[in-house]
Amino acid sequence: MAGKMNNVKIAALLLRARIAVLRLGLLACLAMMLCAAGVAAWAVLLPRSAAQARVMAQPLPAPSTLAASPAPPSANQNLAVFYGVLGEQRYAEQQVKLLFDLAAQSNLVLSQGEYKAGFDKASRVSTYQIILPVKGPYQAIWQFAMQSLRAMPFASLDEVGFRRESIAEPTVEARLRFTLYLKDGAP
Repeated sequence: MAGKMNNVKIAALLLRARIAVLRLGLLACLAMMLCAAGVAAWAVLLPRSAAQARVMAQPLPAPSTLAASPAPPSANQNLAVFYGVLGEQRYAEQQVKLLFDLAAQSNLVLSQGEYKAGFDKASRVSTYQIILPVKGPYQAIWQFAMQSLRAMPFASLDEVGFRRESIAEPTVEARLRFTLYLKDGAP
């Protein structure tokens, strides 16, 4: 019996709401619903914005409590790292063999190269300049050059020159000049 009574009250309430909507008009009812939603959102968001304002009002930590960046390395440390990266002079011929092996892996034709040893007195670094004439596809030549620099971090690619007999020719002749920077490997 109580369930029927509640159903009648709900039905009467819905009927009154429908009559009120028809009297006021759809636009006015929509405006009232938007105002009610705005008040509800304001009631929910106001405590959150107050909490955020309290957090923002707190002072920032002192600079001494912030993480400090490490001190830059000293000149001696930089110099030690520089000499640590250099290749050893006694293995220069093996580095040349490595260049020839990498050229073969890239399917390049490698003619006999030119070699020139040198020494820089100021930095106490030996240099070994290698000029390699190679023949092959353009992409394979660049692949060989990049693989060589990855394999020998103490090398530099100083010069690259390309030549092609005709535009239709698939193979390119290139001349690559590498310089190996070496230290004396004596213990």
